[in-house]
Amino acid sequence: MTKKIAAVLCCFTVFSLLFAQESDFADLEEETQTQSKFDPALQRTFIMAASPAKLELNPLLSNYSNEAQIINSLQEGLFNYNPNTLEPVPALAKSYKISRDKKRWTFVIRNDARFSDGTPITAQSVIDSWLALQKTPGAPYASLIDCISGIKEYRETKGQHTQVGLKAKGQTLTVTLKTPAAHLSRLLCHHAFSVYSGNPEVFSGPYTVKENTDEKLVLTKNEQYWDKDNVAIKEIDIQFVEDKADAAWLFNTGRTDWIYSNLDASKILNKDSIRISAVFGTSYYFFTCRNPVWDNSEFRNALLAAAPWTKLREGLISPAVSLVYPLAGYPQVEGLSETNEEEALELMETAREKAGIPQDKILDLTFGIADNEYMMEVALKLREAWAPLGVNLIPFKIKEDLYLNSIPYLKYDLFCYSWIGDFADPLTFLELFKEGSTLNTTDWHNEKFNQLLKTAEETTDQVQRYKLLSQAEQVLLDDGMILPIGHSVSLHAINPKEIGGWYTNALDIHPFKYLFFKEYEGVQAPNIVKR
Repeated sequence: MTKKIAAVLCCFTVFSLLFAQESDFADLEEETQTQSKFDPALQRTFIMAASPAKLELNPLLSNYSNEAQIINSLQEGLFNYNPNTLEPVPALAKSYKISRDKKRWTFVIRNDARFSDGTPITAQSVIDSWLALQKTPGAPYASLIDCISGIKEYRETKGQHTQVGLKAKGQTLTVTLKTPAAHLSRLLCHHAFSVYSGNPEVFSGPYTVKENTDEKLVLTKNEQYWDKDNVAIKEIDIQFVEDKADAAWLFNTGRTDWIYSNLDASKILNKDSIRISAVFGTSYYFFTCRNPVWDNSEFRNALLAAAPWTKLREGLISPAVSLVYPLAGYPQVEGLSETNEEEALELMETAREKAGIPQDKILDLTFGIADNEYMMEVALKLREAWAPLGVNLIPFKIKEDLYLNSIPYLKYDLFCYSWIGDFADPLTFLELFKEGSTLNTTDWHNEKFNQLLKTAEETTDQVQRYKLLSQAEQVLLDDGMILPIGHSVSLHAINPKEIGGWYTNALDIHPFKYLFFKEYEGVQAPNIVKR
């Protein structure tokens, strides 16, 4: 999804999640949001508490889930997410059709689509934005639309823009694909493929930026937006609150309507407002192939055999033994869960012999970690487990707010990711290791893996496609590239009896467009406040 990429190192343990609740759907199943139902008299400024962060609001460069949550409401593409089901909903595209061979998609852009400065949004606006994405240095998601004919070649300066399978005629956009892409409509919900004018002060979505400081970000309704009459809330005030206890106090006293992730559940008085849900994401550690030793799968697999899996996953709500979050119809792969110290020693001995490395030579392995206590504990667990193999793990601390963007430029051997899928498909995970992908920061190359992905792209049979993708994931696991740790969990505080249009969902995306206040007779601010 957007994602979008997930906030790095966002792992929740059972100790922080003290209270569970029934699914939102029991209370809200009759609501699909509908702005036709909202009462204008009840609407006011919506206040949200979030962790302080240096936000990148350029949709072409944004990389974090907290940014995706905001950009999703500032910029809009051909499709947007249904807030409940996450199914693609036509947005700037009024309609579309797909050719019989599945390689030609024709979109009709809404005649009333406008940027916030009043400039019309046309089919050419879409093309200009997507081509700008390809030529933006460091754009993480550019390669996700490599299914479009000629676009990869254009990005790599091997072809001209006229050779890209994008054609505009007035409000009609024709997209020609190299191979069928059944997931394209889901993919185009992602904020990277929204229509961006290139001006950071101009927006195509339901909101614009009114104020942006270190203390808060204020969004206001875009009066040029094609669907403005169905946007209930005129202003959204996002307050950056570092201390979790302070955020809880604001929520308990009715001074904020939603705590976004930065939450201590034990301090929330109204337990029914705590929303916990599984997310289509995985936290894992991954090797880079920048050091000849760790570019060798035999050395990596020796480490995986010695990995203290139980300790690494201790306390996690949803431990992960593989990369792809389980999906209906996706074949099960053989994951990583068994620690075998004797086998690890044998694998390391064999790997050293083949590589001509003395058995008594200490091998350094550098681990780039976010500068927090949790990751230092992880590093110490791995150092202890791998020391008997003659491996010296050296942790290097990186500031948390710089961590993700630093990975491509640092020469360390091991890093950590928490990744939330950009759309509900296994490809959103496997793209991270695909050769030529703008998301691949590992320098890993495996011809079998790449061929399986290519074959999967060419099939229109979903069962066969999933089978091929699961085989590719098995190649990745067998080659020893990753240490899967846990599947992601989201944690929020919001009162669904007062706020409509907010649902727990697998991508943890909650479009502001659909939010509205409902009539609520409950107590806003209890007399006793935990702080």
